[in-house]
Amino acid sequence: MVGVVAASSSMAHLVILPTRILCHNYTTSCSSHEKPSLNYVPLALSNSCVFPSTSGSRLKLTSIVPKAISSVSSENVEPPQIENEVDSKPQGEKFDWYSQWYPVMPVCDLDKRVPRGKRVMGLDVVVWWDRNESQWKVFNDSCPHRLAPLSEGRVDQWGRLQCVYHGWCFNGSGNCELIPQAPLDGPPVHTSKKACATVYPSTEQNGIIWFWPNSDPRFKDILQHKKPPFLPELDDPSYRHLLCNRDVPYGVDREGGGPLDMSVQQLDINGFITKPKWGYWRFTAPCVIYAYFNAAPDPEKPNGSSSSTATNKV
Repeated sequence: MVGVVAASSSMAHLVILPTRILCHNYTTSCSSHEKPSLNYVPLALSNSCVFPSTSGSRLKLTSIVPKAISSVSSENVEPPQIENEVDSKPQGEKFDWYSQWYPVMPVCDLDKRVPRGKRVMGLDVVVWWDRNESQWKVFNDSCPHRLAPLSEGRVDQWGRLQCVYHGWCFNGSGNCELIPQAPLDGPPVHTSKKACATVYPSTEQNGIIWFWPNSDPRFKDILQHKKPPFLPELDDPSYRHLLCNRDVPYGVDREGGGPLDMSVQQLDINGFITKPKWGYWRFTAPCVIYAYFNAAPDPEKPNGSSSSTATNKV
């Protein structure tokens, strides 16, 4: 998890950017290898109740209204009547968890001389500085040769990422430029596609390294079409901010957790705006939360800015 705290003379701002989701093979709701499960709390029937049910691969909500029952009648009681069925299958666009930008770590926690390993969205990645392109790069933390962690290697004198196991060297595009064991007068085996490291799209924004957890070639230029959520306070000189990088154990089975009392005022595939007991929250999918103490956020502003300049944000 990456935590961001920013403050000025009149505002305070906190952004929580989780970098690890325990159930990570998401397409819309859960792993394709596991059936979704629902936990219920028995409730007494009042005027009506809504229960989920399944029909094939589609989830439906069924509204059930019990009939009045006489306490002295000896007749057989009819089962509850099913009034109507509401198909809850999502319509239109589906949310793809692996086609989003995720924060890896703050730049202030990185050393340009040493590669740094991290697990994000269930993926082991390595962040390293490519001095030839003057950019931070995010690779899959696995050498294509013997799957040794590239994060345990080094950046060599030519600015390439070198595997610690057999010394294979990779440039910023993931191409292998050197296999020390290959004969100099032999075939150029290092040019094989099988010798390339896996590269993820990445960028530096607001002092944070972001990456796109999909190495499909069609996402190579994804930054030109979709950028990470912009946090204007981190680039505002009137703010002082603190960046921290911590792994915090959390998940759906965490003991002591409970639902938050809030009222959702706007909801779509890109996130939601809600009003808890204090202020307002704006969640931008998949991992950015703004909290406002006073005025409501402006739905027309994608960066989560408030419609009031006097709003305190956490």
